[in-house]
Amino acid sequence: MIKTFYFNDLRTCCYLLWDSTLECVIVDAGCYSDSEHDRLVKFIEDNSLKPVKLLNTHGHFDHVMGNAFVLSHWNIPSYLNHGDLPQIARSKSYGGYFGYEFSDPGDNFIDLKDGDVITYGNSSLKVFYTPGHSRGGVIFYNQAEGFVLCGDSLFAGSIGRTDLPGGDYDDLMESLRTKIMVLPGETKVYPGHGPETTIAAEAANNPFLR
Repeated sequence: MIKTFYFNDLRTCCYLLWDSTLECVIVDAGCYSDSEHDRLVKFIEDNSLKPVKLLNTHGHFDHVMGNAFVLSHWNIPSYLNHGDLPQIARSKSYGGYFGYEFSDPGDNFIDLKDGDVITYGNSSLKVFYTPGHSRGGVIFYNQAEGFVLCGDSLFAGSIGRTDLPGGDYDDLMESLRTKIMVLPGETKVYPGHGPETTIAAEAANNPFLR
């Protein structure tokens, strides 16, 4: 099961995934304000969920502003491809440029590598390394349930920007070509911002993929 939260003024998608065991993972904790923290806690408590891991698709500040809160509140391990550790180290200063002041998202991340499998309850997510939007970008694919969490690599009708530090257009297009758009057409795509879509819809309609 998937719950989508839209957090902060940049409308970052934070995802909560769980199954019948009620173990859950939190993906991209962009929760910034106290009220957003409260929304996340309330949903988890109301549904008797047990957070076991914090997963990061990449290290841009709008996706990690709530890391410190999540890690302190639930004392769970955090996962990130180490290629984005420089982004994490600069996230507070980058956030400050946009008027966001938040606690340090930490530096004790378990490295996510291409082909890793992340488990929660009876469910699993396969990790694909997808650099381009950032140097350490990854996606999380659940084959059994037919969905992928793709961070800021792919959006409904668009793709991730590559003009930020660590970004590379050629790398992003290669990631899209070899890791994302090869998934089954019916795969639901949950992006880092905006509405969900499908691989087939993006193959047919996304102007950046023609």
